[in-house]
Amino acid sequence: MARKQLSNSKRTTVEALVFLAVIAGVFIPLGYIMGSGNLLNTIMKTAHGLLLNTVFYLMGITVLTGALSKLMSEFGVVSLLEKVLRPLMKPLFNLPGVAALGALMTFLSDNPAIIAFAKDKKFSSYFKKYQLLSLTNFGTAFGMGFVVIITMIGFGHAGGALIGFAGAFCGSIISTRIMQRSCLKAYPELDSPVHDEPIEEIEAEDEQKPRESVFLRFLNAILDGGKNGVELGLAIIPGVLIITTLVILVTFGAGPGGYTGAANEGVPILPWLAGKIHWVFEWLFGFQDMRLIAFPMTALGAVGAALGLLPTFNAAGILDGNAIAVFTAIGMCWSGFLSTHTAMLDTLGFRKAISKALGAHTIAGLCAGIIAHFLYLLVSCIF
Repeated sequence: MARKQLSNSKRTTVEALVFLAVIAGVFIPLGYIMGSGNLLNTIMKTAHGLLLNTVFYLMGITVLTGALSKLMSEFGVVSLLEKVLRPLMKPLFNLPGVAALGALMTFLSDNPAIIAFAKDKKFSSYFKKYQLLSLTNFGTAFGMGFVVIITMIGFGHAGGALIGFAGAFCGSIISTRIMQRSCLKAYPELDSPVHDEPIEEIEAEDEQKPRESVFLRFLNAILDGGKNGVELGLAIIPGVLIITTLVILVTFGAGPGGYTGAANEGVPILPWLAGKIHWVFEWLFGFQDMRLIAFPMTALGAVGAALGLLPTFNAAGILDGNAIAVFTAIGMCWSGFLSTHTAMLDTLGFRKAISKALGAHTIAGLCAGIIAHFLYLLVSCIF
């Protein structure tokens, strides 16, 4: 026991020393180039600007989209769309038709919404085990899609946003199929129904319950949906403020007057690194400015934080229709999957598939961006 405690103590000490070394290795060079006072002021002013100009803007969108999504669910629009999309599920995704409902709800909310369906016995009875696990990839590819598309349209590139949606849809097929194939190859026993009992018909809502008036249903839907939007808006604050601030620090350079401690200044390390292989990003994504690579890198962990970069890109004059298309595709498809996939698969009780899910979704997000870029070029040539 004493030896084990000593070993844990040594491990903790090593971790602490490594952490301090990493922090020093990042911030000391930044402070040396920018000036320590300027660095601190830039960090605080950038975070403050993101809170006021980006987070509250995104929260406004999430409140409105939350209310709209609740209205669509309350008055049967979601059920109608699910019936329309159901015939596409088997040939495209190798999933039962009811999976369309999960895609719609994650599109209107966020990635983990699909798990609530997967844990429902009536819903999961339509699936085989490997199909149920692939819902982590399938649902994530649509996570926060409504918010992403509305935000992109707000920058005046509706066509690019719709092309990006098409790219994300292709990415979702790639991710889901790769996940299913890799799971079946590694674990053949997953090719069996989730439940032993026969598949039951999904029950209709209890018609015997007294229904409220249309006005009350409308009022409750917009209030409840708006409240959910506020919660989602609050949930993205840490990611936007912390991740986006750090990304800006290593993406943008000094202002016209040099380093003054103003917001959105930094040392352009990320563009410098991307510039070493700039031809890859130019050919695959059509990026002419390597600062744009910050969006997909941020979207890996939090798409809300990645959206926080858009006003800065727009102010710098580097945001165009192609970038919007690629950002929409990658932002929707990845939608911060590195921060949610592990928890989602853990909830399903199959941690050993985490690496397969992450690998499949990484490939799919890149493919989504590439498809969106070439689709944008094709549409631009036609029109």
